Amino acid sequence: QVQLVESGGGLVQPGGSLRLSCAASGLMFTIVDMGWYRQIPGQQRELVASITSTSGTNYRDSVKGRFTISRDNAKKTVYLHMNSLKPEDTAVYYCNRASIPWSSWGQGTQVTVSS
Repeated sequence: QVQLVESGGGLVQPGGSLRLSCAASGLMFTIVDMGWYRQIPGQQRELVASITSTSGTNYRDSVKGRFTISRDNAKKTVYLHMNSLKPEDTAVYYCNRASIPWSSWGQGTQVTVSS
């Protein structure tokens, strides 16, 4: 069974930075394209960034140039480095498979950008 554990969120001022981590287990991590999603209350979950098994990356337009996704296959971990954070980045962030998400989601990690 796939297990995903997100961490690293918190409260940060506009312009600040955070690094999120997602530890995965129960899957062949090295062959799976992974993604970071976020959900704002009352809105649908959206894919923010994705990384292929060979570390090709793709980003939502609103985060291009500010967020960087990376992975460590030995640790079965995906990271999201977030710079120049804006209040509109406030959301709960989750990781999951990038193409068709598994039905099992982690608890997510809250990111709040506020002065």
